[in-house]
Amino acid sequence: MNLQSLLAARLAAKGPIRVGLIGAGKFGSMFLTQVPTVRGIEVTVIADLDPERAKAACRTVGWDSSRIAGTRFVARGSDAIGDERVEVVIEATGNPAAGVAHALEACAAKKHIVMVNVEADALAGAVLARKAREAGVIYSMAYGDQPALISEMVDWARSAGFAIAAAGKGTKYLPAYHTVTPDGVWQHYGLTAAEAKAAGMSSQMFNSFLDGTKSAIEMAAVANACGLDVPHDGLIFPPCGADELASVLRPKPLGGVLDGDGVVEVVSSLHRDGRPVARDLRWGVYVAFKAETDYAAACFKQYGLPTDASGRYAAMYKPFHLIGLELSISVLNVALRGEPTGSCRVWRGDAVTVAKRNLKAGEMLDGEGGYCVYAKLIPAARSLELGALPIGLAHRVELLRDVAAGAFVTSADVVLDDNSQAVQIRRAMEREARPATPAVAAE
Repeated sequence: MNLQSLLAARLAAKGPIRVGLIGAGKFGSMFLTQVPTVRGIEVTVIADLDPERAKAACRTVGWDSSRIAGTRFVARGSDAIGDERVEVVIEATGNPAAGVAHALEACAAKKHIVMVNVEADALAGAVLARKAREAGVIYSMAYGDQPALISEMVDWARSAGFAIAAAGKGTKYLPAYHTVTPDGVWQHYGLTAAEAKAAGMSSQMFNSFLDGTKSAIEMAAVANACGLDVPHDGLIFPPCGADELASVLRPKPLGGVLDGDGVVEVVSSLHRDGRPVARDLRWGVYVAFKAETDYAAACFKQYGLPTDASGRYAAMYKPFHLIGLELSISVLNVALRGEPTGSCRVWRGDAVTVAKRNLKAGEMLDGEGGYCVYAKLIPAARSLELGALPIGLAHRVELLRDVAAGAFVTSADVVLDDNSQAVQIRRAMEREARPATPAVAAE
């Protein structure tokens, strides 16, 4: 609640916070449109595979010619990280391998990193966060994106002395969505393919929101940042509106849908028959929590907080999130307070690869939101036991054997590049997570 006073002191002492942005897509563009109105933040360099497209994005979001002329545009993320003026790097490419590489480069360069790239965080966040700590820099989730907002709400509830029942977000979900491909995605958004193309919308990216992949990735990030449990066999997406959170998101013995307290879960804006849920949280985030004493439960009632029938369980929520429009909150926290707006702390959940259809040996997987696979959230320990292929490594890899529809794809089922940095970092995280084998005493 004092970022503005801290920023004023910073401006007086050292001048503006200088940022390097990698990736000028939708998230990056939403941040860029706010930069001129946030006194004290300057985007010094923007890296994008197509620098001219990045310049066009700046014009589209309202930058004037002088601001564009004063910004350096480059094609490589390394050039943005290496710019000596930059102190905070924003990684917004959405490419997991690129995100891993840029995070490691930022650590080596002693630059703070705001990780919009939740795909990379779900793939190898535990290692990336550790590397940042060792380098003395901050590795942070991106405020405005749902994982950071959920993490903030969990921190609030715990700091107020409540036990977490569940935390998560809303989305539009039906079980049939798991097998939707980019060819059929737009009917579920009420758009034609032509309308989507004219708006510059990627069918594969939007399909990753629909088929459950993005939910698995984001909830893995939340579980790993907050130390929450994940369902054994994937998110269940219960239909649930804002008024039902406290009743639905509680343990089964109490009439809820959870196996226990302290988990991540995503609620659906649709009933299973397709009817809309009243007061849905499709665009929002929530935390469900419980009072630890009779007195606290009585206070819930006295101050009008909706609860379950027991009076113990309650919930708080935000009905919307503003994506990149809120990203400056992360930049300010990192630079002024030396604190992340959420960060991976432990490997609890993994977003792993599941076949959308019967897959044949020799096929090339096309990653999240594609024609071949989707992601399911499972416990990290179970992922290790299965040898499951993380969705972040399911891009352009060849299948060695057939995989049935609905089955997990394992790392042994595909050809992974042993020289890939992303593969090496992921394997390092897996090694660190496995229990040490006791040494055998010499006879």
